[in-house]
Amino acid sequence: MQEAINQAMLAKEKNEVPIGAVIVFQNKVIATGHNIRETVQSTLSHAELIAIQEANRKIGSWRLEDCTLYVTLEPCPMCAGAIIQSRIKRVVFGAFDPKAGCAGSLMNLLDDSRFNHLVELKSGVMEKECSQLLSRFFRELRAKRKKGDC
Repeated sequence: MQEAINQAMLAKEKNEVPIGAVIVFQNKVIATGHNIRETVQSTLSHAELIAIQEANRKIGSWRLEDCTLYVTLEPCPMCAGAIIQSRIKRVVFGAFDPKAGCAGSLMNLLDDSRFNHLVELKSGVMEKECSQLLSRFFRELRAKRKKGDC
């Protein structure tokens, strides 16, 4: 999870929402990603999707069956869908997302037996660190907006 936090810090340096993700295969990090949605102006530029695409290239397959995804924030519906479609075995996340989380907060798409793939899930790993990173970012953003700096 620490590497996912490091990725989130890279996003923060770009004035992006600080969310980071890493994918591990056979005990090695094979892919990383962080939010770049504002930078590239693409809805699809979430940390998880970037990491999934990189892992697909590294493995040479769209199936990531023996991989674990570590992400600092609970996946949204789009990312949860991509996780299911890529057949990721396990997801570990830090902070819960009460507004868009689809791995337990609003619903749990990753453990819905109607899909052909279920994902092992561990939540709340380094939750305090992940939550504080996001809280600080939005507090600083609000302060900048109030001052007219952005």
